[in-house]
Amino acid sequence: MSITIKTAEEIEKMRIAGKLAAEVLEMIVPHVKEGVTTNHLNELCHNYIVNEQKAIPAPLNYRGFPKSICTSINQQICHGIPSEKKLKNGDIVNIDITVIKDDYHGDTSKMFCIGNTQQHAKRLVNITREALFLGIEQVKPGATLGDIGHAIQKHAESNRYSVVREFCGHGIGKNFHEEPHVMHFGKVGEGAVLKPGMIFTIEPMLNIGKRHMKVLKDGWTAVTKDRSLSAQWEHTILVTTDGHEILTLRQEEL
Repeated sequence: MSITIKTAEEIEKMRIAGKLAAEVLEMIVPHVKEGVTTNHLNELCHNYIVNEQKAIPAPLNYRGFPKSICTSINQQICHGIPSEKKLKNGDIVNIDITVIKDDYHGDTSKMFCIGNTQQHAKRLVNITREALFLGIEQVKPGATLGDIGHAIQKHAESNRYSVVREFCGHGIGKNFHEEPHVMHFGKVGEGAVLKPGMIFTIEPMLNIGKRHMKVLKDGWTAVTKDRSLSAQWEHTILVTTDGHEILTLRQEEL
């Protein structure tokens, strides 16, 4: 499957879907606190997407995934399934939102620090966010996917973190996952060349310890093998004629 170039009409639909995904993360902020269950967060997001946005939560029943959002806590890298587990003081949690509006997807995630988070955890969260934006900065026509991966890997490793290699960013549009695969490691000048109209996610996952992961018995939740903390941030990016546009930008990031 080749990388699709989105039409002006498709790009406009992706802008709308991206804005809605960002708004879900904005809505949930005051609810993400000590003592709340991830099931409750899932319910709030689901109801907001369905009832307020008149949209569809993409993860629900996607390849059998049982919930409407992903909540990945501490050593969970990604695809954590919401449950009756309560968030505790000091936890870090990633909330990953994907909505479908008029057949098009918007995909984004954000890290939250619960209560008094230890300095080493906060640092991981902040450096991972910096890595995301360093990757985004590479996005322009004529650049390559390797440029993105290299920028992320360099920042991660210079801060003594490892990059998870089993998961990557991805093309997105009418399909949740399309070409290309956007690796968060790589070499400058390698990989597909970026062209205006391409849309994909960048979503680096960095670990305090080694990069190795395993998937739990639930078939979804990926965790660090050495039980070290992991963090992830994600945006959906459009390649424009002169650079890029972040389709899932939140008000707090403007």
